[in-house]
Amino acid sequence: MPVYEYRCDHCSHQFEATQSMHARPEDTVCPQCTGMGATRMLSSFASQVKGSHKTGYEEQKAYSMLNERMHRFSKLPPAMGKRVPVTPEMMSGADAAPPPGNNES
Repeated sequence: MPVYEYRCDHCSHQFEATQSMHARPEDTVCPQCTGMGATRMLSSFASQVKGSHKTGYEEQKAYSMLNERMHRFSKLPPAMGKRVPVTPEMMSGADAAPPPGNNES
């Protein structure tokens, strides 16, 4: 169960209480004046991550993958994925001229 920090609404005494996550602050009893009602305070906490990854490892890995893919895409022929505007000749049938940018014979 987590430890919460409170400030009593009656006597302003600050105290800690180990409570369920579902406990309501207004039902918390002050240990000094036994008054009902307290304000839950925000407090800092410390954590330690154990493992072999350095700080920013995931972000660095993502950028590395992005750079690798961009390098692969740069090797593709320039015509791939290039959009050509549709002309009436292209819609008329098989005897029409090939679209511009297509140098097939």
